[in-house]
Amino acid sequence: MPKIKVPKSAPSLDMTPMVDLAFLLVTFFMLTAKFRNMEPIKADPPSSTSLTQLPEKVMLITIDTAGRAYFDISGRGVREKLIQRMAVRYPGMKLTAEQVENFSKMGTFGQPVELLAQYISGDDEQKEALDAAGKGIPLDSLNNQLGDWIQEGYYAFMDDATENGATKEELKENGLRYAIKADGNTDYAKVEKVIDVFRDKQIFQFNMVTNLEGSEGTADANLDAH
Repeated sequence: MPKIKVPKSAPSLDMTPMVDLAFLLVTFFMLTAKFRNMEPIKADPPSSTSLTQLPEKVMLITIDTAGRAYFDISGRGVREKLIQRMAVRYPGMKLTAEQVENFSKMGTFGQPVELLAQYISGDDEQKEALDAAGKGIPLDSLNNQLGDWIQEGYYAFMDDATENGATKEELKENGLRYAIKADGNTDYAKVEKVIDVFRDKQIFQFNMVTNLEGSEGTADANLDAH
């Protein structure tokens, strides 16, 4: 009986599902990507061997080589509540609803409350000019605005967490963390002034941000300031 020859044909692969998957991934990353805000300060912290990463819920004070202090806190809802609380503490800082919303989207800033409305409404060039000419957030004993930002930042975080259903037990385990990021060339006396502000607000445990040795990334080394 003669053998039946099966006709040979080149194998085919339907690429349509692969193309659909690629577009879905691109769409996903476009929708979930977070654009990094313009940073008004560049600080190159000292290196360490710590592998601990900064948590998401953090209040960060950055100090440049001149000793200027800059403030940042995570959470858009937290920032919105924070600026509203600061507006009550400083009645002269009159902000529009648009400025409050824009502040909630901002990152690190280092302006006194007297210039904050102008800073929020400014474009990138205006912000850069204010940052270049500025002296950071005041932290002296007669005008301790940094202490006010730290205190009101804590209350804003607690208000936001409670509003979102967080319990006391959850906040004990995963509450607000505090960190200081200082340039490696900053005089320690200037860093100690910021530490004194934390102590004045009864905050005795925080983290010092460092560069991971042999890496361009950053880690944080825990520092107990008791």
